[in-house]
Amino acid sequence: MRSESAVQHGRELGSEAAGMMAQLASWPQHTAEIMAGIGGTELPRALDRSLAQLVPFDMTVIFAYPDGAKPIYLHDGFYGHVPGQALGRYLTGAYLLDPFYTACARRVPPGLYRMRELAPDAFFSGVYVNSLAAGCMASYSLMRRNGRPPFSEAELSLLRHVEPVVRQAIHLHWKDLRPAGPPREMPRGAAMEHAFESFADTLLSVREQRIVQMILRGHSSHSIAARLGIAEGTVKNHRKSIYAKLEISSQQELFALFIRHLFG
Repeated sequence: MRSESAVQHGRELGSEAAGMMAQLASWPQHTAEIMAGIGGTELPRALDRSLAQLVPFDMTVIFAYPDGAKPIYLHDGFYGHVPGQALGRYLTGAYLLDPFYTACARRVPPGLYRMRELAPDAFFSGVYVNSLAAGCMASYSLMRRNGRPPFSEAELSLLRHVEPVVRQAIHLHWKDLRPAGPPREMPRGAAMEHAFESFADTLLSVREQRIVQMILRGHSSHSIAARLGIAEGTVKNHRKSIYAKLEISSQQELFALFIRHLFG
């Protein structure tokens, strides 16, 4: 005999499946809009509009990552949420610390990823990773502002159902994309690790260096405390000391210092 809890669970699953089917019912129409946008200027907006009918999000962005070249900024779906200076820093070097760039550089299989699968302390983004031409990968990120809940499993399931359409549309639209300038040797692997280890090594203690490395890799104070087995307040005190020694006042300045150190 089935228990009442099992029956209730079955009803919840059935209701969830019915809701998903209802949301996907209009997807053929959105697919037609997306396909019509391939090769024109409206494809990125068509993707945003179509996916927003399935799950809510605040911002989107599409970057291409050619081998040996800086990222190519393909779509601005930030809608004024990200200042131009931050974007400029990203394109001139900060992207090297971006988990999406790292994922593309190591050629993760095309598909949908929750950001926390690629980076620590990141719960508010989902990203479609895709291959374009040979030697070029792309990421299409759907983001929510801090304070909003992360994407639920049900929402991710909806996004996975439509991932093949999104992937094919991006591939066809930008399949002939090439970097504008000549290839540039970018730091990666052992070179990146050496840069982490040598950054401010004459100014900071060994513990402070470790904390800086974790900050640069995307860890919050809470995550750093948990991994190092110390109190979160201790981490915050270390951060204050680090900023004072480096004569900076923000995490943005820390990233900028590291990028300058990275490129010498």
